[in-house]
Amino acid sequence: MTRTSRTAARTATRSARTRALTLAGATAVLLAGLTACGSSATEDDDPDRRSFDLPGSTLTIDSDESDLEIVAVDGRPSDRIEVTRWFRGRVVMGSDAKITWSMEGDRLVLRQKCAGLITDCDAKHRVEVPRGVAVEVREKDGTVRATGLRDALSIRTTDGSVHVTDSTGPLDLRTGDGSVHAKVSSRTVRAHSGDGSIHLQLGTVPDLVESRSGDGSLTIELPRATYRVDTETGDGGENVSVPRDDSSSHEVTARTGDGNLTVRTAN
Repeated sequence: MTRTSRTAARTATRSARTRALTLAGATAVLLAGLTACGSSATEDDDPDRRSFDLPGSTLTIDSDESDLEIVAVDGRPSDRIEVTRWFRGRVVMGSDAKITWSMEGDRLVLRQKCAGLITDCDAKHRVEVPRGVAVEVREKDGTVRATGLRDALSIRTTDGSVHVTDSTGPLDLRTGDGSVHAKVSSRTVRAHSGDGSIHLQLGTVPDLVESRSGDGSLTIELPRATYRVDTETGDGGENVSVPRDDSSSHEVTARTGDGNLTVRTAN
């Protein structure tokens, strides 16, 4: 290789290295900006609203990445639900951020698309359902809150906390990674968390409470009554102070792998 060729090769290499460093620096600046000023759905001052027909007395909510709020309301047609959504999204290196909603029979499908090298998206949905509708929630990544339901409620989320209040129907609450908190008057409550605490406050003497936490504390507060209690903890303290009777029709089962376990009478 001639001296001229070697000089040209070194110049090209330096130029490529400079471009790479410049791109890396720009990417770092963009990432730092997104981290410092992350998008929040609550910043959306003009949320979208839409009504969907509900063909029966059951509703399934299928969501991939959104915080959910489910509220039972009076005075609404029994065959319609109302949905409000908030969304903020930025994609610096990738396709445009977008969010979609659709109704497929009795299944409300909520999807978010935020793909690229640098992305920052956040979504929230509020679903208003008529009283008398049983609700099933399947959430991939997001917190789920529900209030006021009198019929069956099932919530399963892969990554996110679950909060339920003012409900009287049967509950089945499960999260892979997140806490579970329920303050309800349901007679049947099932609550499972793979990694997170569980706190159940019952306003009515239940027929069945079944709870399990893999890694986290577990607390159950019950009205004054006699209960058939079955508990187990792998690594943590255990305190059961409710009156116990193995022949009681009110059954409480509590298991925790790593965390304190408490079953007590509510104040």
